[in-house]
Order: sequence, then C-alpha cells, then structure tokens
Amino acid sequence: MEKKKKVFVGLSGGVDSAVSALLLKRQGYDVTGVFIKVWTPDFLPCTWREERRDAMRVAVALDIPFISLDFSEEYKRDVVDYIVEEYKKGRTPNPDVMCNRAIKFGAFLREARARGADFIATGHYARCVSRDSVSDLRKEVLSSADDQRGKFATDKSSFLLQEGEDPNKDQSYFLWTLREEDLPHILFPIGNLKKSEVRALAKGAHLPVAEKRDSQGICFIGDVSMDEFLSHFVSTEQGSVLNTQGEVIGVHNGALHYTIGERHGFTVTKKGTSDKPYFVVAKDMIENTITVSNEDVEIEALSPSRVEMSNVNWITNPEGRNLSARIRYRQEKVPVRVEGEKVTFSAPVRGLSFGQSIVFYDGDICVGGGIMERS
Repeated sequence: MEKKKKVFVGLSGGVDSAVSALLLKRQGYDVTGVFIKVWTPDFLPCTWREERRDAMRVAVALDIPFISLDFSEEYKRDVVDYIVEEYKKGRTPNPDVMCNRAIKFGAFLREARARGADFIATGHYARCVSRDSVSDLRKEVLSSADDQRGKFATDKSSFLLQEGEDPNKDQSYFLWTLREEDLPHILFPIGNLKKSEVRALAKGAHLPVAEKRDSQGICFIGDVSMDEFLSHFVSTEQGSVLNTQGEVIGVHNGALHYTIGERHGFTVTKKGTSDKPYFVVAKDMIENTITVSNEDVEIEALSPSRVEMSNVNWITNPEGRNLSARIRYRQEKVPVRVEGEKVTFSAPVRGLSFGQSIVFYDGDICVGGGIMERS
C-alpha cells in the first residue's frame, strides 16, 4: 500500500486554514497541524496564545497531530524591520508579501521539508495547478487539491500558480515571490472554493472556528492600523500640505503615513473653487511635505506610464506573452509590456506607490512580480 503523503498545514486559528486541514484529511493525506508563532510587539495585546488555542481545538476536532514552530526572530528581522525601513524611506511596502516569502513559504516550508513533510498547505485563496492539466494557460483547470497533485510530480516546472476561484478573495497578488521550485511542495486546498463554501464546510464539520470572523490588519500581528504600528518605531511631526504650485494649503500628520493616491488623513485649509476631493500625488520625506491635487489634468500629468522594478521574480517564464498587471490588491488588471526590469503601462496609472508590488498575469495565471521603483 502506497505510503500516505505527509502534509504540514499552517493552522492560524482561523476558518480558512481549518477547512484546508479538513479537506486534506478527507482526501487521505497524513496531516499535521502547525501553529506558527512570530514576534509580537509589547505595545499590543497578546493574542497569539488565543490563536494557538483555537488552532489546537481544530487539530483535536480533526484528530490530527499538532505542533508549534517559533519563527519570532525571522519575522522581526525579515518582515518588521523591512517594513519600518521602507516607510522611513517614504515607500509603501506590502507586509503580506514579505510575510509569505520569509515565513510561510520560507522558514515554514524549509522546516516542514526538514521534518519529512512532502507538502505544506495554507488557507490562501489561490491554486497551484498541474501544467499537464492545461493545454493553454487560460483553460479551465482541475479543481481538487487531490487531482492537482495527481502523481506527485517533483519536476520544478510541473506546476503553475493560478488565481483563486473566488474573485473577491483571490490572494495570488500576495504570492508572487513564490519560486518555481516551491510549487511542487505547496497545496492550496480551498483555492477552488468561495468563502461562503468554506464557511459551510466548517459548519457542516462542526469545526470550533466555523463562526470566527476573519482577521484584519498586518500579517500575523492582527487588528492594528499601520499608522499606529509605525508610531512605536518612527517619530513623526506635522508638516505642510502643498498644491502642485508649491503653495502651502494645509497640514498633515507626517509624510511617512501617506500613500500616493490617498485622499484621507490630511487637512486642506485653503480650498479652491472645485469641491472635488484632493489626492496625494507626491511626498518629500526630507522636507516632510505632501503634495495634493484635485485637478484631473494635474493628477494625470503626475501619473507615470512606466516604472522600473527591483526584486523581480518570475514563477513562470513570461517570454513572448501578453501580460497584464495589478499594482495593488483587488485592483483591475491593466495591460503592460515588460522589458527586463522596465514596465510600460498601456495608459498612465494613477496612485502608483513606490515600494508596492506589481504582479503579472497571463490570463488567470500569476507568472511573477517585482517591487515598483521610480521611473
């Protein structure tokens, strides 16, 4: 009898990871639940023990082994320190992207493999699909995690990263740092489901977290705003809000806190005749100023049509393909042309924030991404 394939499932204490473990057990895998502990700031309520307790309750309900892994040092070094340094430079990083790369599909994947696991699984809404199951990258793919893994191929080029079935929950944007060689060892059991179906499965199986609300805020740390989080690491002071002519027209709470395209959190005291909302179009970290505009012609003039990238990662070779891109989570894709580390948009893009991820797609296949730099 063929030995069951061993899977370490990251149990966060939420419903998505719980249903992931449920489905894998039903499909005959040898499942171990794993709670990942990360660094927690002392200025926030300690919630990780409660989350671990919920994860343990899920493991008991499913009758699977349970372990905890401590990646506090890695999280503080590779995620928190990175976030803080990026904001100090006036950039806007993606915490979830860095958390996925450094922790979930970095430290966790390495440790699981070292302990003999064939796969790790998470509750992400994305799909890791067999290349053999698609004759064209836009063809409908196999839907179950069991079918996706088929003969457990280990060829690094055997799998593709596809968007989740639920367009409102798809998380492929945050997974662009996955490497081609990672995919044969990763399962996304709920990627072919909608959120409502995940909830229904949890309730039907009487899982203890079936009614638990989704977590919000920074990856792993939880329900805290980025402004509040940063205030404990970086001191800020009020600065001037400028119009595009350089005139002072208001005040803000520190340039570090604002993202290009943002329209809240600053005060305009000298308004023009237009009642349209103002948007941040530029910021100066040295002078601690932000520049805003509510004139379409000015916003368009300051909207780039081309950017350069750093930290480029290609999951799948995109050569010769017509690609589209997302510059933020859940935003509509836009056609792009990629030449080396340069990206040209089909039209100028409003609200483009440097330090954010740009993620590329061929149809519904996520082929990679990079960090947007100044054009």
